[in-house]
Amino acid sequence: MEATLKTLIIIPIMGTAIITVMPTRTIKEKENLKNVGLITSIITFGESIRLWLGYDQQLPGFQYIAKFDWINLGNYKINMLFGIDGISLCFILLTGLLIPICILISWESVKKLEKQYIVSLFLIEILLIGVFTILDIIGFYILFEAILIPMFIIIGVWGSREQKITAAYYFFFYTLIGSVLMLISILYLYSLAGSTDYFTLLGLELDLNIQKWIFLAFFASMAVKIPKWPLHIWLPQAHVEAPVAGSVLLAGILIKLGSYGFIRFCLPLLPEGSKFFAPFVFTLAVIAILYASLTTLRQTDLKRIIAYSSVGHMGVVMLGIFSFSVIGMEGSIFLQLAHGIVSSALFIVVTLLYDRFHTRLVKYYRGITITMPLFSIFFLLFTLANIGTPLTCNFVGEILCLLGVFEVNTFIGLLGCIGMVLSAGYALFLYNRVSFGSMSPYLAGSPANRDLSRREFFCLFPLTLLTLYLGIYPKGVMELIHTSTMSIISIVS
Repeated sequence: MEATLKTLIIIPIMGTAIITVMPTRTIKEKENLKNVGLITSIITFGESIRLWLGYDQQLPGFQYIAKFDWINLGNYKINMLFGIDGISLCFILLTGLLIPICILISWESVKKLEKQYIVSLFLIEILLIGVFTILDIIGFYILFEAILIPMFIIIGVWGSREQKITAAYYFFFYTLIGSVLMLISILYLYSLAGSTDYFTLLGLELDLNIQKWIFLAFFASMAVKIPKWPLHIWLPQAHVEAPVAGSVLLAGILIKLGSYGFIRFCLPLLPEGSKFFAPFVFTLAVIAILYASLTTLRQTDLKRIIAYSSVGHMGVVMLGIFSFSVIGMEGSIFLQLAHGIVSSALFIVVTLLYDRFHTRLVKYYRGITITMPLFSIFFLLFTLANIGTPLTCNFVGEILCLLGVFEVNTFIGLLGCIGMVLSAGYALFLYNRVSFGSMSPYLAGSPANRDLSRREFFCLFPLTLLTLYLGIYPKGVMELIHTSTMSIISIVS
């Protein structure tokens, strides 16, 4: 079993090594480079599926355990322990799915430093797999922060507009500075337990006052990553300037690192501290939902609209996590997966428009359905999913999160529902403005006014299938995460 987890990490490392030595002097060599990257990413996704097929959903605890010594200096020992449960497996599968889509959708838009671009994507994948499998808190911190580097490069080098450097530094410094307190708290835990191993820390009994301070330190780091209001300023800026793969990875996976950290480390290690600050988290989450929804209504940039909607959806995720109920926790995990699929697809959709017409301002678009009917169908489907329409995956996650919140606080649940109503307002307004009516004079007669290509279709089609399948039959994911969720809730309770 251990070999399978190692294989999952080794495949993208080998692919990165091969790509690094490949020549890129001619168009044919660059095409070969992209093919190798795409094939490697598909093989990695296939290995993650094999991991899922071999996973025992009924068995509590972690599976595919792997361990190696990282630091061994007399009394100072840090062993890196890796393992997978149902929660981490879901995020690994999502990561494996999005990387080949990122390579495919960037096939023609990235025209410089193609080798470095694909290597950066693989570095992010390797680090993400590490984050979701590591069971050592100092290792989690290292991998958690290391992802900043390739993502900083992707935004700063391959960003689409003049402000890309500024956006890259926004992303880097907001997330890095917030994590300093987390590192201090990890070192304090090490001084108490003599280890940073996850299972050792689970057995550590901490005083409530100590839990409060450590929770705040963790919160400072996790909240920036999610991002929670008022620490969200970097997200719209990063999305607007990032290339399409950067936006897909930010929305699909990277903003889930904070919520995953809450589920994996904060709640089990700091149960009383988490309960103490639950009203505070609820307050910020509700503000984020309402603020993001109202702010989205007045945005004029297509990417900013999707970015602000992500802030609102992650607010609902936090409501589910801190409801401390099985239904709320499972709903939050499901909604993170659903948002990773739907929001990624929406960023791809708006980027397809930008690639054709070189503007993301809503006022220039109207009547797209006339010349791009297939595109409009995909756009409509993901718009409906984004507002939580029944039979789409977002609906399942949101309804479970809100049910969990209603068990704890009816008023907070009602405010969360208002956010869902507002999301329908801005999403349907955007779709109606872009797709219907007579053709915009800015777009009429443009040679770029064409429907989806085969490559673009195959980027959106698997996301469409998952959006509908998980909305119609969510049982598979719910069974996968149920045992792991019960284990965390039992610790908190």
